Amino acid sequence: MSEAPLQSLDAPIGLIGVGLLGSAIAERLSTAGWRVTGWDVDPGRLADLEALGGTAAEGAGGVVGACDRILLSLPNDEVAAEVLRSIEGALRAGQVVVDTSTGSPEAAVEQARRLRALGVSYLDATVSGSSRQLRDGEAVLMVGADDEAFEACRELFARLAARTLRTGPPGSGARMKLVTNLVLGLNRAALAEGLAFAEAVGVDPSAALAALAGGAAYSRAMDVKGRKMIEGDFAPQARLSQHLKDVRLILSAAEAAGLALPLSQAHRGLLERAEAGGLGGLDNSAVIEAIRGPRP
Repeated sequence: MSEAPLQSLDAPIGLIGVGLLGSAIAERLSTAGWRVTGWDVDPGRLADLEALGGTAAEGAGGVVGACDRILLSLPNDEVAAEVLRSIEGALRAGQVVVDTSTGSPEAAVEQARRLRALGVSYLDATVSGSSRQLRDGEAVLMVGADDEAFEACRELFARLAARTLRTGPPGSGARMKLVTNLVLGLNRAALAEGLAFAEAVGVDPSAALAALAGGAAYSRAMDVKGRKMIEGDFAPQARLSQHLKDVRLILSAAEAAGLALPLSQAHRGLLERAEAGGLGGLDNSAVIEAIRGPRP
């Protein structure tokens, strides 16, 4: 396959999916002077894209027709596969699809195989960090890609993230995302349990957070989620139900590998309790509410 030209500021970048993460991607690119042409099933999100200076396309096919680089930011691999099937006939040899959705590694491998047959490169460029962290330039990209496709997107990745790690061939970015989300999610759950415990035994939670952040128990989850947990600010940066989906993927992959993950199994139960309590659409820091339980 011949290498597609590097993206320039004069050529639009495509974006399918303008939700929490997609809007952060659009903002990062637009503020750097890149032209973004996007589409989403929600007209309100397209209005938000236009407010950032982007262009709303006439459907996903309109994005494909206008752009050589197409970013996907979708809820899961099933939705990503459905969208890719819908645009398959419009894709052109030499185009590059960069999938930032979190899904199964097997799904990423299959998408790469299908698109390779069309002369289209597929990269699973998973994100370590929330939409806020990506918007602030603090996220890390973990990219599964062939050499040519990775090089063709290097400057795009440099704009989106603080660091970009090439993890191997397509599918490896999804595997690395599951590894990082396992540890990140458990860090967040441990923080929630610690702060709930502090409250229960009469320790001021703000003082507890300061002690934790300044000592050996520190994790970056404290910087991003600590105040949200204490203040009950659950405006979503990354939704709780999305992380529950990730934990289920983690456990499924571990089972296929013959490995038991007892902490992640307990974490799944906690997140399922939170979702059953109506917290799924809130920020994943709302997991603390499932630990606190009903309050007077």
